[in-house]
Formats: sequence, structure tokens, C-alpha cells
Amino acid sequence: MTPKALFEACDELLHEVLRFGQPADAVVSAFFRAHRSLGTRERHTLAETVYAVLREKLKYQHLAKSGNGSIERRLALLAWQGSEAFLRAAATPAELQWVEHSRKVDFGHLPDAQRDSLRHNLPAWLAERLRAELGDGPGGDFWPLVKSLLLPAGLDLRVNALKAKRDAVLAALAEEGVQTQPTRWSPLGLRAEGKPALHRSEVFLRGDVEVQDEGSQLLALLTEARRGEMVVDFCAGAGGKTLALGAMMRNTGRLYAFDVSAHRLAALKPRLARSGLSNVYPAGIAHERDERIKRLSGKIDRVLVDAPCSGLGTLRRNPDLKWRQSPEAVAELVAKQQSILHGAARLVKPGGRLVYATCSLLRAENEEVAESFSTSHPEWVLVDAAEILARQGVEQASELTRPLAAEGPGVLRLWPHRHGSDGFFAAVWERR
Repeated sequence: MTPKALFEACDELLHEVLRFGQPADAVVSAFFRAHRSLGTRERHTLAETVYAVLREKLKYQHLAKSGNGSIERRLALLAWQGSEAFLRAAATPAELQWVEHSRKVDFGHLPDAQRDSLRHNLPAWLAERLRAELGDGPGGDFWPLVKSLLLPAGLDLRVNALKAKRDAVLAALAEEGVQTQPTRWSPLGLRAEGKPALHRSEVFLRGDVEVQDEGSQLLALLTEARRGEMVVDFCAGAGGKTLALGAMMRNTGRLYAFDVSAHRLAALKPRLARSGLSNVYPAGIAHERDERIKRLSGKIDRVLVDAPCSGLGTLRRNPDLKWRQSPEAVAELVAKQQSILHGAARLVKPGGRLVYATCSLLRAENEEVAESFSTSHPEWVLVDAAEILARQGVEQASELTRPLAAEGPGVLRLWPHRHGSDGFFAAVWERR
């Protein structure tokens, strides 16, 4: 494709993405399916440019005010992630001069509030909440977090312990040209260098590894699922944690993968086939009070609730979420999270375990939901997450947790800037 044609494609793709009608990854995937003539390198350039715009939209929109042409073209010129040769071939001399000038703009003269917004590139409501929760002064975590969220996430893999060991997988991937290193926290994790084409990897195709963020791997470990047990992944989605749970159970017992979306559960099928698991029972449910849930009430050893949430802990991967979420949407999610948690708790038998988790950064979806559950359910005892992770082979697990209240058992709290994972929260209870 010629440079000018590629820029025109980028203009079209940005127009669709910035409507925020659907998740950006879905829009990008649909665009590529409709434009099959695009090569691998061209797709990479378009996707990376779109995501660069989403990460720093406020900054690029501010700079774009001084340019000419469609807003999408101006944003593409400013955030272009392809070669400089393509940029020079596609842009006019006036556009190139404008881009060069824009790259040197100093925002120091702007009012403090505006300068800060161009620096953090968050909607005002979200910046306000995170500042209040994390602190933005010396020693505060707000600005370190913001810096980490403006960078793309790495690619993490979980070794399928049912089939292979981490050292052997690391060596096998290296033979295929995929360089990885053990993750810092998860004893099953590998972090890949760059973005390898895993769909061509024999190690991946035979089910020795699955793509799964290190933080998500730790959520599964918190269940301490064992051989022969009855376990439920209550909001299974595409099944990443389901597969991890099944391997922990050594393909024994019964593992139910529940979700309200049949489409998401369908994505589990090919992954399940690769994994070698035969103890998984995917099932669509209408809601947390579904008859399937009632029939299993009080019979389950361990339940993992990876609740529907804002997803703001995944902004490195899904930067469009910060522009698609709102305080009103978060409030609705909190009500749903509380209802789902209460419904899932009914499944657990006495002595059983319940894990509530989100990939959100916000206290409202995390600590406040957990505190509310503990207050209204005195028959449930909060269990220290650090102690569980230590038993599961996680070194320095105490660095991953903090007390839910001023003191007492800790909950898992992962941050991109501190732990190199997506942002995750998890609280663990056991039923008396």
C-alpha cells in the first residue's frame, strides 16, 4: 500500500475508533477483516498509531488545533508510529513543517490544570479520583501510575502446569526465536520480549502456554484449587483463569465456567482443546440467580468471582476505556458487583473459599465492595492474601498486598507502576 493510501486508511480507522461506540480492539479487528489487503507491517503501524492517539488523546487534540485538514488526519500525523519515510512521503511540506513544530511545543506556559491534563491524559473525573486515592505530591503514586499507563503492556504467558514446566517451556520458545524470561511474581509466568507471533508457535499450539497477564495468574492462585474439588469460575469470560484453575486441579474434580455471555464462553473452546483439560463444564447463565446456580448452592469448594468492572486496570492495553467509562457507569457496575458477589457466595459450602476480583484501579469497585460484603456477611472470614500466595510459591508476596482496613488480613492490590502487571484487586474469604 502506498504511503498516502495507508494514511487514508488510518484516517478512516481513527474516525471509527474515536466514535467510542465499541471497544477499540473490536473496531480495529473488524477494520482489518474488511481490509484484508493490508500487510502485517501495515496493520501494526495502523494499530499502534490508533493506540498512541488513545493513550495521549488530550495532548494530541490540543496540538491538532493549530493544524489543517480532518481531525483524524492531524491526529495521525502527530501520533504516527510508522517509519519517518512513510510520513514524509504521505504528508505535504506544510504538514511536515507543522508536525516538526508540534514536536517541540513546550506546555510550560499553560495554566497548571491544563498542563496537568495534557500530562496525565485522563478524563477529569478519573484523574480527580485517582489523585485523591493515591496522592499526587512527593511520594504519591498518582504520577508514577500515570506514566506507566501511557506505555504499552508487555506480553505475559502462563505455563500450563498440566503439560510442561516453566524452564522447559522457556527453552523451547527460545528455540523458536521467542525470547522470554520468568515473571517476577507468578511461579508459572513468562514475559515475552516484543510481540511474537504466537499463533505460529508449536509450543503455543500444543497448549504448553496460554496468554495471560501475570496479575491474572495470581488471581487463580488465590483459590488454592485442589485435586478432586468442585470449583466455579463465576464470570469466566474467555476462560483464561478457568484454564489456570483446571491445571491447578490436575484435571480432576469438576470445574464450572459460568458466564452470562455465550459469545465469550465460545472463545474458551479452542483454548480448552489446546489445554488438555477434560474437567471443565462451560455453561451460560442468565444472571447470578440462575437455576443452575441454585442447584449448586452450598456444594462448591471454591468460587472465583472476576467481576464485571470498569477495566481501568488494563489501560495499558485498552486505553480507550478511560474515554468510554463514566462515573455513572462505575456506579452501575458497583451495584452489579455487589449483587454478583452475594449471588456467588451462596454456592460456597461451609469451610469453602470465595475470591472476589476486579481489574479496576478504583476503591469503589474494590475495597468498598469487599468491605460492604464483610460487614453484611459475618459468617465469612477474610483470609490474608499474602499467606495464600506464599504457599503457592510467590516470593515476597507481602509486597503485593495491603490491609483491607487499618490492620488485619491483606487483600491483593497490583499496580502497573509498582508490579509491572495490569491493575488488579482481590479479596479472599472463607465460610465458617
